[in-house]
Parts: sequence; structure tokens; C-alpha cells
Amino acid sequence: MTSSDDTGATLRALYAVEGGVRSVFSAKVADYVASRPDYPAALFEVLKHCCAPEGVTVADIGAGTGLLTQGLLRNGYRVMAVEPNPDMRRAADCLLGAIDGYGSVEGCAESIPLAAASVHLITAAQAFHWFEVERARAEFLRILTTRGQVALIWNDRMTENPLHLALDEIFGGFGGAKRAALVAHENRSGVPRFFGSTRPEQFSWPHAHRLDEKGLLSLVFSRSYIPGRNTRKGHAIVNQVREVFNRFVANGTVEVRYRTVAILGRPS
Repeated sequence: MTSSDDTGATLRALYAVEGGVRSVFSAKVADYVASRPDYPAALFEVLKHCCAPEGVTVADIGAGTGLLTQGLLRNGYRVMAVEPNPDMRRAADCLLGAIDGYGSVEGCAESIPLAAASVHLITAAQAFHWFEVERARAEFLRILTTRGQVALIWNDRMTENPLHLALDEIFGGFGGAKRAALVAHENRSGVPRFFGSTRPEQFSWPHAHRLDEKGLLSLVFSRSYIPGRNTRKGHAIVNQVREVFNRFVANGTVEVRYRTVAILGRPS
């Protein structure tokens, strides 16, 4: 049963016809790899304070192409990347498969193929909007150790930034109902329901990366709601993104600014 205030339900329903989270990013893997940002060092320092890497297993839920997984591995954690989309998971395996401590499985927040009480830390970066909150909470608590913690993580676009304002005009013009549903979910009303009576800690840090024109195009086309490049709308999007790039370019790149947010605690 879906809660009446589950803002993610509309979003999931809109993508259901395309196979939902198991399929929606299949055509966007290359753009995702080429353009999505990593995570700042300060995030991993907070995670270490919560759960030092020695002897710790992390389940990275909705791991995608392995952006957060890679950072966790670099900081000494053993990580099981849990990802429902086979193309995204293959990209993560290609990037990280040779690193000690890495593994991957097909799964999602509501059905994680890991043993009970086997995980010390669960991370979910840029993925919470896809979760069915009550089912995910129950599954997270099943696989967590007694003192295990959950970190929900986002790289939020700094929408007051002029570059992002320009990109939002493109997203608003072409994103349709899917983008509207995603924006509605950005209030994160499901987070308190997920943690229940727990009052999780929240942290944030500025973050940024630089992209050339090709990278900025990939950033736009990596969005789940943006039409494919080889469509009529896709061609129009390319032209508009190039105009935005030319407006903000400095020394061949644009700076894309984010605010990294981490919400850390144990659901009750």
C-alpha cells in the first residue's frame, strides 16, 4: 500500500510504463558517467566518524554507475553496490571491478539480496526519490547490524546560481510531467517518515566540478526526464545547451555548483 503523502508514488508511476528504475537510465549511462559529479572529501570524514572503515561493510543502494561507491572504496570501506538497472551496474563493474572490497548485486531499496544483520552502513545517493518509504525502511533495518546507520546523500544543484537558472529553463521546457513530479519530491517529505521517531543529523558542504561543452550536454541528457538526443526535441535541447554553455564558458569550461547534503541516522 502506498501512503497518501508518498510524493514519490507519482514519480514512480510516470516511469512505470518504461520499466521504472530497472530500465529508465539504460539509454543514459554514457551521459551519466561523463557528467555527474563525485562527492566531497568532507562527506567521507563524517561517514568515518560515524562508522570507521575497518571491518565495515557498506551497502550502496541505487549505486548507479558507482560514483559514491568509488569514493567509499577509496576511503577503505568494503562496498556492495546494489543497483536494479543492469546497464548502470555493468558500468560500475567496469569502473570498479578490479578494486579489492567491491562487489555488486541486482537489487533495489525494497528488495536487497543481502543477509540479515550483515551491513554496518547503508548509503543511498541521488536515489531516495525512487524509494517506497515503508518497504525500504523495513528492508534497511533487516540487513543492518544492531548499531548500523543509514546515510541519505544528495548533490543538490544550487538553483539560485545563474548557470542552473539557465539550465532550469531547459529542464522546465522539455521535462514535462516527469520533471514536475521530481521537483515535487525535492521537498524530501518522505525523509522524516523514513527515519520515524529518530532525529537524524544533517550535514552540508559546497561542491563543484567543471565541464566542457560535451560534458554539459551530457549533464542535461543524463536527466531521467529529458528526451533522447536523436529526437526532434533532443536536437532543440542541444542547441539551447550550447547557447547556455557559450554564455557561461570561461577557459573552455563552465563551473557547475552543488550543495552536497547528507542525512545520517538509524530508522526507528
